Amino acid sequence: MTQQVVATPSLSTLRAPRALDAITRVGVVVPARDEEERIAACLDAIARAGARLHRSRPDIVVDVVVVLDRCVDGTEAVVRSAGLVPLTAEGGVGTARAAGAQHAIARARAAGVGDRALWLASTDADSEVPEHWLQVHVELAESGLDAVFGTVEPSGASPAVLAEWRRRHCLAEGHPYVHGANLGVRAATYRAAGGYPPLARDEDVTLVASIKSTSPRWVATDRCRVASSGRLEARCVGGFADYLGALVREVG
Repeated sequence: MTQQVVATPSLSTLRAPRALDAITRVGVVVPARDEEERIAACLDAIARAGARLHRSRPDIVVDVVVVLDRCVDGTEAVVRSAGLVPLTAEGGVGTARAAGAQHAIARARAAGVGDRALWLASTDADSEVPEHWLQVHVELAESGLDAVFGTVEPSGASPAVLAEWRRRHCLAEGHPYVHGANLGVRAATYRAAGGYPPLARDEDVTLVASIKSTSPRWVATDRCRVASSGRLEARCVGGFADYLGALVREVG
């Protein structure tokens, strides 16, 4: 598949952002469905990423929005123990991501932050972002980009499965993948693209296709790879776990 990829400069040589590109707030959206065993690690990783961003950019506010998607376990209690008040959405991951994004936009507007200055960063409750995750997203946004599509790889997988994953995937700049666990978009671009559709799967793929038709200023990057759960129990048919399950059966 041919990809239109915007070349990005080295993070060490990025120019000072124009006022039009400056980010003053980041909304991190995390949908969660029965993730009481994993979400604490997810939120800890986001907190570390937020702390690192704060050290270099104390002017940027990081707002974490967790959206409970039909949870029947103790996920809510874990989220509240982290000092967060979760939202609740019914209808699947697309509905949950959309609810989280809209909540982040509303909170930013209430704080006087416009849609161009708000960056919506998305990950999953069973994933752990690297410490430099938000810093990379913000620096790329302020270089003039409207969207960042990152990579993931399974955590906890056997060495053989992980090696096969890496062999089959282009973990590099200009990769062809879309992962809701590592996706960022300027709020103005998100709204122009129509937001996340209310789908049970591929809501991220659908949004990215719309973003690409809306703005040419995007990049597919491997600079902030996210560790996503290597579990084999699927939350939806045809999702990440189903793919890994097939890979495990093939590798043996």
